[in-house]
Amino acid sequence: MWISYGYAALWVLLALVWAVAAMGAKRTSRSEPMGARVAYISIFFVGNFLLFRPPLSGPLSMLFVPSTRAIAIFGLILTAVGVAVAIWARLALGANWSGTVTIKQDHELIRRGPYRLVRHPIYSGILLAMLGTAIGNGRVACLLGVAINFASFRYKWKIEERFLIDQFGEQYIQYQREVGAVIPGL
Repeated sequence: MWISYGYAALWVLLALVWAVAAMGAKRTSRSEPMGARVAYISIFFVGNFLLFRPPLSGPLSMLFVPSTRAIAIFGLILTAVGVAVAIWARLALGANWSGTVTIKQDHELIRRGPYRLVRHPIYSGILLAMLGTAIGNGRVACLLGVAINFASFRYKWKIEERFLIDQFGEQYIQYQREVGAVIPGL
């Protein structure tokens, strides 16, 4: 039972850090079109629904891993590592962060902390945490939810990268050559 509470506590911790850290964000100077925002948020909603509310019956309720305590603990550890990476990345990004695709006033290209390893470590961390949660639950629906959320993040980071190329030009293009998007080395 404590394992289930552990998953919930980790996701609540992530939400709390996000809420508090958002208060220090810089003002926005350019933002994405509303249609793009609605698209990736809608996809993300579907993914989260499958991840956090898996069906009780049918093929999506089938297990993709055995339902054992060891696997639940392994999933919890992955979730904790993912949450830690996302928080580390969020703190490294500082006032340049936004929940939507934006360019901030006096925007900086951050390449320190986890941004040395991947260009989008917040997505990396959240996806790892989601994968851990899916493994802990074990249901196919949860795994499908992670895949759908990956698609949502990929759509969003492609928009972000266009904004960052417009803002930083060759400096960002060089960063793309040197650092993988969400998995180090890829």
